[in-house]
Amino acid sequence: MAGHFGRPGAVRKGRKKGTKVGSGGQRRRGLEGKGPTPKAEERTYHPAYKKKVAREAAALKAAGPKLRGHLHTPEGYELVGGRNPVVEIVASGIPFSRVFVVGSLVNDDRVATVLRAATESNAELIEVTRQELDTMTDGQVHQGIAVEIPPYEYVDLEELVARGRDHLEPGLIVALDSVTDPHNLGAAMRSASAFRADGVLIPERRSAGVNATVWKVSAGAAARVPVARETNLVRALEELKSEGYFVIGLAGEASATIDTLDMADVPVVIVTGSEGNGLSRLVRDTCDAIAAIPIASDMESLNAAVATGIALYQFDVNRRNFHQKKA
Repeated sequence: MAGHFGRPGAVRKGRKKGTKVGSGGQRRRGLEGKGPTPKAEERTYHPAYKKKVAREAAALKAAGPKLRGHLHTPEGYELVGGRNPVVEIVASGIPFSRVFVVGSLVNDDRVATVLRAATESNAELIEVTRQELDTMTDGQVHQGIAVEIPPYEYVDLEELVARGRDHLEPGLIVALDSVTDPHNLGAAMRSASAFRADGVLIPERRSAGVNATVWKVSAGAAARVPVARETNLVRALEELKSEGYFVIGLAGEASATIDTLDMADVPVVIVTGSEGNGLSRLVRDTCDAIAAIPIASDMESLNAAVATGIALYQFDVNRRNFHQKKA
């Protein structure tokens, strides 16, 4: 009997049906050492890479020229630019370590005054380009000259009280509650100097400190008006009250107005709050009186620095009128 192997259709061709043989790991071994696929922005041929390069170039251009190592301001120091602010600092006798000036300005009279003072005090004079000074002052208006000053030295609250005792007038202190804009602090210091206040009181937290912006805005007042920086403003006000000060807080909704308060013969603290929230609750509760500045009904409020200046002017008027009546 013939077997089926003799028939052509029964001839087995190729490999037996079943599980196919794999690559034996050859492909896997071929991928070893290549790591994960790079990000799109890391592949030089990818559009994302070109966009990244463009972003980096734009950021470098915006940052300005790279500063030479010795042009960097040490930590804590301030760089104050502008001819008038610089002249004020030099005239006040505040120590300064370096003067940076654009070479083309050496013939300017105000700049020459600063350069002479720098030479006399052995301060370092460094010539810079206008672009370098732009970068150093973060784009502020510097007018080609800037001075480097050490960190501002705050005073103790007791020193403000002592200054009040030394003057013929009763003590007058300006306190700022959570005023975080350095422009407002500088303007308030300027008003404090104009109306012969003994100093400014600010809290350590949630408050602007004396920096380069404050120096410029104060127009030299930062050199004349001391600033006390206390950890707790409420506790500082309580201490002033124990020294005989009458604490008056400014608030637009108050029923009393500053022109009606007769405090010409007692030491006074004028407290101004922030524009957004005004006086904080604890500070308001600590005040002996709350007073408003009369303004037009269609105006919601005043800038903190403006309100401080108006209040100081009113108290100055009250005191002058008091002395005239007394005479």
